[in-house]
Amino acid sequence: GLVLGVYSSEKDDGAAQFTSAGDAFDRLVSGKLRTLLSLCGPPLKKGKTRVFHGLHQDFPSVVVVGLGKKNAGINEQENWNEGKENIRTAVAVGCRQIQDLEIPCVEVDPCGDAQAAAEGAVLGLHEYNELKQKKKPVVTPRLHGSAESEAWQKGVIYAEGQNLARYLMEAPANYITPIKFAEHIEQKLRSFSNVKVHIRPESWITTQEMGAFLSVAKGSAEPPIFLEIHYSGGANTDDSPLVFVGKGVTFDSGGISLKPSSGMDAMRADMGGAATVCSAIVTAAALNLPLNIIGLAPLCENMPSGKANKPGDVVRAKNGKTIQVDNTDAEGRLLLADALCYAHNFNARAIVNAATLTGAMDVALGSAAAGVFTNSSWLWNHLYEASILTGDRVWRMPLFEHYTKQVTDCPLADVSNVGKYSRAGGACTAAAFLKEFVTASHWAHLDIAGVMSNKDEVPYLRKGMAGRPTRTLVEFAARLSQDSHN
Repeated sequence: GLVLGVYSSEKDDGAAQFTSAGDAFDRLVSGKLRTLLSLCGPPLKKGKTRVFHGLHQDFPSVVVVGLGKKNAGINEQENWNEGKENIRTAVAVGCRQIQDLEIPCVEVDPCGDAQAAAEGAVLGLHEYNELKQKKKPVVTPRLHGSAESEAWQKGVIYAEGQNLARYLMEAPANYITPIKFAEHIEQKLRSFSNVKVHIRPESWITTQEMGAFLSVAKGSAEPPIFLEIHYSGGANTDDSPLVFVGKGVTFDSGGISLKPSSGMDAMRADMGGAATVCSAIVTAAALNLPLNIIGLAPLCENMPSGKANKPGDVVRAKNGKTIQVDNTDAEGRLLLADALCYAHNFNARAIVNAATLTGAMDVALGSAAAGVFTNSSWLWNHLYEASILTGDRVWRMPLFEHYTKQVTDCPLADVSNVGKYSRAGGACTAAAFLKEFVTASHWAHLDIAGVMSNKDEVPYLRKGMAGRPTRTLVEFAARLSQDSHN
């Protein structure tokens, strides 16, 4: 199969404006493609397709897909590069049509941006069907022509990174337990000589005095794991690393503060923070990015049992602060508190954590963007600029003292794990809680609860767990590796 892009007509005559690959193919078939397109009715709208059969022996089926305006670039209102998003969407739609036709291989028009085209193809075709007997036919996307093969390959690596996060998040919680998660990541990194993976057992976590993390894990029969990854891509192994921290609750029942049963199955993806940061490191290693990265993922389940945290319990974090656990379903911040304390051991250039932390974040922004709470404008600018390129957006949220007071005004301990005004500003009070465990001057917390899954909002992702914002984290790391800032 072949997927070709066509731009919206600038003029009213409606004549199709092909990409250079489309023009070349049209010449190959003596102008038949242009003629057929004009006979098919009005010009193709963005993301809409037409399929033609029998035009050329090498390509029995050709899908032509609308790319929107030719010179679409950065859209200030939307905070993304519209041209790149249009290409991702168009290519994904075209590749899925080839898959529906059960054609095993598809060549893809680079559409002027081979990286975006590759991302659209590889993200658009991904589906979790490991456990089904009936699977969709596998389609292998390839670049049409050879002009942009390096950019295409980069796009494939970016998309495969996000697909790894999607795979981990989508898999059932009895398949991706804390130890299975850690082993899966270790296996992905085995071939890289500059990566070391440490799978830390419960005994190690205990010696580290991570009392907050252990208090969550003790409710489950699954033992906790602390996954630590060291990627040494920098010219000097002593260079300050970027430290990624990810919340790794492989299933979140809410604990004693039990969640409602409706939708609880989706809580198999409550390790989305760990999935995205670990996948970002796998991607950075595949791209051979020239910087050092450390990944930290506290992994456990949050279950109700006779051993579980009880509302009103007080636990002690690694830095000595006591925490009143007023709601056992606000468990992610307990894991992260200890992991963030540990992250300060590495003289980090920046600490970035990601977590499906609060339902309040989903209420605030929905699935349009991940919320970013940060004490560093330098860090924010890098994350924001990266997200414009990837189309996987971030939006800055407040870290006001106003919210800190609501978690530090606590009857029994130094801090409470929920704000005293209950649900008001829930994403902000959660971030204020985390800030109590951070002394680094460049720290960012990404609340990714709203972008955890996709219904149909991102057209180049199928329905299911989204693996967002893996590509933005990778792009951010790539920008940091080029940036001389210390």
